[in-house]
Amino acid sequence: MLSMFVENSVLAFGFPGMPEMVIVLFIALLLFGGAKLPSLMRNLGKSANEFKRGMNESVDDEETSEREES
Repeated sequence: MLSMFVENSVLAFGFPGMPEMVIVLFIALLLFGGAKLPSLMRNLGKSANEFKRGMNESVDDEETSEREES
């Protein structure tokens, strides 16, 4: 019984489930309105892609500098 409680409490700190995501989307809809929400999500996606691209470029730069040193 105790092991079930421990497993459930660990999962409570994991990724948000469907009910939590619905609550977050509802709050975002209330704060920004239906007209602004698609543009906000689009900008968030563009920002995430730009961040990933920047991370990949920094990894590529590190690999080339390591090759040049050896």
